[in-house]
Amino acid sequence: MTLGTAQVNTSGVLFVHSCPKALAPHVEWALAREIGSVVKLDWSPQPLLPGMLRAEATWRGPVGTASAVASSLFGWQHVRFEITEDQTACSDGGRWMHSPSLGIFHMQTDSVGNGVLSEDAVRAAIIGAGGDAQLLARELRLALGEAWDSELEAFRQAEDGDATILTLHRVS
Repeated sequence: MTLGTAQVNTSGVLFVHSCPKALAPHVEWALAREIGSVVKLDWSPQPLLPGMLRAEATWRGPVGTASAVASSLFGWQHVRFEITEDQTACSDGGRWMHSPSLGIFHMQTDSVGNGVLSEDAVRAAIIGAGGDAQLLARELRLALGEAWDSELEAFRQAEDGDATILTLHRVS
């Protein structure tokens, strides 16, 4: 994204919750393609899934980097990840979550990382529920990505206080 001739930068965090060892170099290559420089993540064993690895990295780059990374990693079997992009004065923040069983989910976030539902998403949930309160609750849970949060929460807890953070900078 550009504002006049200036490029707007943002930052975020990438969490690779699970990745088969054989795919680790491919994940790094995909990241390098989007970041614009060589990426070497500090992989560690994923205690919840023996034989799998995990990694975490902060990043800084142009607005849209998280979306590009999520698109590059989308659909890879056995790879679970989350990537965030912080809000700027010119752009919304976002969070992308992916699991092999659920696919990918995106949600806009506010300045402190809370998920934000648009007016259209709330309206669609209300219409989809057709006046049924239980169905409305289900529609809102879907819109908030609760299924992805539920699946990834165990991986988040397994990583608390144990992850090495590597900083990535996108070359422009």
